[in-house]
Order: sequence, then structure tokens, then C-alpha cells
Amino acid sequence: MIKEKVEKALNGQINAELYSGYLYLSMSAYLESISLPGMANWMRVQASEEQFHGMKMYDYLIEAGGRANLMTIEAPKSEWKGPLDVFKAVLEHEQKVTSLINDLVDLAFSEKDHASYNMLQWFIHEQVEEESTASDMVGKMNMIKDDPSALFMFDQELAKRVFTPPVKE
Repeated sequence: MIKEKVEKALNGQINAELYSGYLYLSMSAYLESISLPGMANWMRVQASEEQFHGMKMYDYLIEAGGRANLMTIEAPKSEWKGPLDVFKAVLEHEQKVTSLINDLVDLAFSEKDHASYNMLQWFIHEQVEEESTASDMVGKMNMIKDDPSALFMFDQELAKRVFTPPVKE
């Protein structure tokens, strides 16, 4: 049986994960509006990943005997200065999510909720990948600077990304 404090915190994290998906959809819409469909696609795939993360926690919560209590999802930002600003916001957001996951792990450990602690290890590993990818995107955007040809090529590259749900463990 899941610990009450952990259940409440997981419900908050489900909301945060669904907000992340909403934020990435907003970024996708912005990138579409400035004629960067490949980058917009990358954000749509990212939104699908975040939805998957939220549902992974949702399913775990139910399986562990808890109850999912869905909350209002805050409206995300909808304007940025340009694509570099968008990717910097992605990195900042993923760093925030990492902090939230770390707090959840600490709580599960202190509450001796070993099953939740174990489940959260998947998210710890996932956040390493998320931050690394976001950092890589910022690095590439910094290299591109104001080079339209490089921006076009990078946009074409990001158009190839597809969402592949991880294999259920």
C-alpha cells in the first residue's frame, strides 16, 4: 500500500508531467508559427513523452492502491524570443522536473515506501537523458546562431523524430 504523503506527492507530479506536455505543445505551436515545422515536431514528440510519463505515474499510483486526483493544469507560456530561447526554456524546465523527481525520491525514501522509491528510479534515469538532450539542443542552437542554412538543416533533422513508448517494465 502506498504511503499517504507519497500518494499526494505523486498526484502533484502527475500534474507536473501533464503540464510539461502542455508546455511542449505550446512550444510546438510557437515554432509552427515561425515556420520551423521540424522543431515543432520535436516538441510534439516531447509532449507525447511527457504524457507517457504522467500516465506511467498514474498507472503506478492505481496499481499501488492509491487514488489519482487530477488537478487543473496551468496555462503554459506561449511566446518566446526565438528558437534558441525555446530550447533554453526546455533545458530550464527539465532541470526543474529533475528537482521535483529528486524530491519525490527523497520523500519515498524517508517514508520507507520502497515500491515507490523503486518505481521512481526509472524517472531518475529518464531525467538524465532529458537534461542531456535539452543541453545538446541548446549547444546546437548556439552553434547555429543566425545562420539560416544551418537553422534550416537542423529543423529538417528534428522533423525525423518520432515517439516510441518505452517498453513496459
